Amino acid sequence: MTRLRRTTVSAMILGTTMFSMSLLGASAATASGTSTCSALFDDFSYTSPSDSRFTGNGWQARTNAGGPGVVGAGWSSSNITFPTVDGSTVARLTASTNGNAAGTSQAELLTGQRRFKDGTYASRIRFTDSPTSGKDGDHVNETFFAIGPQQRFDYDPEYSELDFTEYLPNGGWGAAGPIAYQTSYNGYRLDPWDPHNAHSQQTRSLNGWHTVVTQVSDGHVTYSIDGVLLGDHTVDEQTGQFPVAPRAPMSVNFNLWFIDTAGHKGGRSTYTQDVDWFYYAKDQVIAPSEVTATATALRSAGTTHLDTLDSGSCGASTTTSTR
Repeated sequence: MTRLRRTTVSAMILGTTMFSMSLLGASAATASGTSTCSALFDDFSYTSPSDSRFTGNGWQARTNAGGPGVVGAGWSSSNITFPTVDGSTVARLTASTNGNAAGTSQAELLTGQRRFKDGTYASRIRFTDSPTSGKDGDHVNETFFAIGPQQRFDYDPEYSELDFTEYLPNGGWGAAGPIAYQTSYNGYRLDPWDPHNAHSQQTRSLNGWHTVVTQVSDGHVTYSIDGVLLGDHTVDEQTGQFPVAPRAPMSVNFNLWFIDTAGHKGGRSTYTQDVDWFYYAKDQVIAPSEVTATATALRSAGTTHLDTLDSGSCGASTTTSTR
C-alpha cells in the first residue's frame, strides 16, 4: 500500500499446492481450544474514532497526507464511522471524489503498533461495486492488508507487506474491473517501479459480505475468501529467489482510496466499505471455518474486543470489553 503504482497483471501466477490445501484443511480439532490463545479479536463496537475504547484498543484513523492514491488527496478521521448494520456495529470507511485532488477524501483504519507476523489473519468485509451516491466508474480500491516499516533502500530484504485483498470494482492499473488481488511482497524499487512479489487475482464481483482469511506459516502465505483457496505464495514471481512471507512485524490496515481520477464521470461520487470484525491468531494456522466459529462464539458471549497476543495463554486477556 505504500506504492504509487504497480505492474499490470493478467494471470494467476502461483498454483495451488498440497501444502496450502493442508493449511486450509486444518481441522477444528487442531484449532480447538487455541483459537482465542495468543489472539486478537475486535468487532468494532465503537462510537467514533475519538472513542477512548477505539484508541485504547490500539486503533487509529489516518489523517496524515501521502500515498497511496491520488496525489494531494486528503485522509480524514471523519471518514471512519460505526453504524449498525443487520443488528451489529461495523466500521464503515467512506471515500469520495469530485474528480480532482483537492476534492478527493479517502479513509484508513489501522493498528498503531506492529504486532503481527506469522499466524492467521481474518476479517469479514462488505465490498461494494457501486457508489452510495453519484456516478459510478471511479478507480476505487477497497482493501485489507498488513505492512511493516518503510523500506530502508530498494529491494530491502526485511520489507514486509501482505495485501490480503485489494478489490477494484471498476478496475485500475490498466485492468478492467471487477478484479481482486492478493499480493505478497519481499521488496521493490519505486522508480522505475519493479517489485519482488507474488500475486493471485480473480476477475469477478465481490459485491457483498465476504470472509477473507490469510495464513502465514513455514514460509508460505495462503489466501482464501469464503473458505475457497486463492493462492499459496512462497517466493517472488519475477525471479523465484526472494521469499515473500513477512520478515518483520506489521500493522493491520483497512483503507478505501482512489488509484486515480481517470474513471470519474462528473459531480461527486461516494463509496463505502464495511468491516464487521477482525481476528488474528499469532503463530497458529486456523481453518477458515474455525475462524468464523470463533468470531461467532465471541460475539455470542458478548465479547467485543479480546487481546491475548502478549499473554501466551487463554487465561488472561489484556483488554476484553463486553456489551
